[in-house]
Amino acid sequence: MTSFITAANPEPTSLEHDTNRLRLISGTSNTALAKEIATYMGITNVPLVSKRFADGELYVQIQQSIRGCDVFLIQPTCAPVNDSLMELMIMVDACKRASARQITAVIPYFGYARADRKTAGRESITAKLTANILVKSGVDRVLAMDLHSAQIQGYFDIPCDHIYGSPVLVDYLSTMKLDEIVVVSPDVGGVARARAFAKQMKDSPLAIIDKRRSGHNVAESLTVIGEVSGKTAILIDDMIDTGGTICAGAELLRKEGAKKVIACASHAVFSPPAYARLSKEGLFEQVIVTNSIPVPSNLDFSQLKVLSVANMLGEAIWRIHEESSVSSMFR
Repeated sequence: MTSFITAANPEPTSLEHDTNRLRLISGTSNTALAKEIATYMGITNVPLVSKRFADGELYVQIQQSIRGCDVFLIQPTCAPVNDSLMELMIMVDACKRASARQITAVIPYFGYARADRKTAGRESITAKLTANILVKSGVDRVLAMDLHSAQIQGYFDIPCDHIYGSPVLVDYLSTMKLDEIVVVSPDVGGVARARAFAKQMKDSPLAIIDKRRSGHNVAESLTVIGEVSGKTAILIDDMIDTGGTICAGAELLRKEGAKKVIACASHAVFSPPAYARLSKEGLFEQVIVTNSIPVPSNLDFSQLKVLSVANMLGEAIWRIHEESSVSSMFR
């Protein structure tokens, strides 16, 4: 993880760019984000018909010519994961058959990312399988944000640009005028992410929660490694799913004397019972996420803050289209 050189939400600069051969197409999993990206870039999304037949099969049709164009398909593969993934592949196939010059899958949230290795016998490495399927469907390039683990980039046998939501989170936190900050990793596996985040937060100290899992989506936090008493603890993770890990961590931090606890994550998966856990009174001052995944209105709660990553994704799309460096967005 690295910090953004320019502002996390730069001003639109579409007049400086050639849009003649650039096309944005949105799937149905996050149309609001796709519209924000198009607004930042000063263009409109290509009209798309996406519907379901009576037997559940998906149908997609692109409503304008994309022959010879650089096409960017915006589709996080969030819940319903299989439908989102299948719709993306059908969109890719439609673009191939419509003679698109290059197809880039813009995947703000990459589903199946947690199945990135075998932890027991006779398991699938589903993250690798999903990457293979996307490549076989005809994708030429992938733009992803905050993959669950860095090695997933290598699962694609095509170029994969990996960007981070942390600049948007850091920019927002800097407006809160927090003092005595300690950045906390909710488990040992997230230490590299938390360390990089702590560096962006003016080299704040780091703490780690030692955690044991008794099963999938079940976590038990045991102890805190580091000093958190009297400090503002920022729990940082790539995603919040059921909320078990981050809420157990927050409860432990409160017991250890943290004066404030703020949760930050790029992806608001929010599977049940996340809402009940995260909205518990007195646990979090704020829960800060991005709009990589749409947050339904029925899952909104007073502590929740959703930040937009549209401008950052739009800037990355410009750079890919114009064959300039994406990594130079960060330092």
